[in-house]
Amino acid sequence: MHAGRAVLVAEVVRSGLVESRHHGTVVGLASDGSLAFQGGRAGHPMYPRSANKPAQAAAMVRLGLPLDGELLALAAASHSGETFHQDGVRRILAQAGLGQGALRNTPGWPIDPTVMVEYVRSGGAPSSLAADCSGKHAAMLLTCVVNGWPTDGYLNAEHPLQRAVHDTVAELAGEAIAHAGVDGCGAPLFALTPGGLARMFRSLATAAPGTPERRVVDAIQTHPEYTSGTTRDEAELINGVPGLFCKGGADAVMAAALDDGRAVAVKIDDGGSRARTVVLVAALQKLGVEAPVLEKLATAPVLGGGIPVGEIRAALP
Repeated sequence: MHAGRAVLVAEVVRSGLVESRHHGTVVGLASDGSLAFQGGRAGHPMYPRSANKPAQAAAMVRLGLPLDGELLALAAASHSGETFHQDGVRRILAQAGLGQGALRNTPGWPIDPTVMVEYVRSGGAPSSLAADCSGKHAAMLLTCVVNGWPTDGYLNAEHPLQRAVHDTVAELAGEAIAHAGVDGCGAPLFALTPGGLARMFRSLATAAPGTPERRVVDAIQTHPEYTSGTTRDEAELINGVPGLFCKGGADAVMAAALDDGRAVAVKIDDGGSRARTVVLVAALQKLGVEAPVLEKLATAPVLGGGIPVGEIRAALP
């Protein structure tokens, strides 16, 4: 694979004709951490977006975040806004002695379409609680409370919480933060190279039992529906591939690692997420990972008149 420019990673086929093509970057690490393959701009900084969340959660556990199990998985979530997600966020806030009004993430709708319809029918409105990042923000508030830090301004890049998150992301990725910005939810966002993102996921997965990093991975693997949702590809992959954890991010980012140290990171240049799972699956298969769920998710259907007439398929060399 070419390592200097974006490469073709996926094709969209409709009725036998390639209708669209997606270019991007893919990095794969072997179990010993060595580079197994790379294509595209593996050393070019990009925003991992919500793929940073497992490392953000690990930083908070290092700082004393008193969560485990499903609530720790929720701290690393881009959740679907299902009832159990919103109830879990309320539970985290209750531990902090705070109400929903303390959340400073951007108000939004549940991101699962079916959940959103039911939410609207029940009279719901866009809220910080229903938005997909509320678990992370509730955990940030609780981390501030246990450390005696102010909760006002917890999203400020100079807040001690965010400085610690910055340092943890850099440490786990094995590289300096290339650029800092603001994520869609309002939290500070730290840019990494795709190679750094793959190393970060590998660092999390191979951490020693009981460490903050491994506790986050254990929570995600045990409760993947809390980190994503009951109908999401991420939960299906985690449930279907023993020893795997994965996390997607906005603008077509996705990363995964296995307990044995193999790891992959995907960034699609155009920011469209329809092909990211297909490309991630192809990368995992290129690393020798085998599971029925990978065969199922290796392509995604293209519909015409409500029936499949083509597919989205990976196009890795």
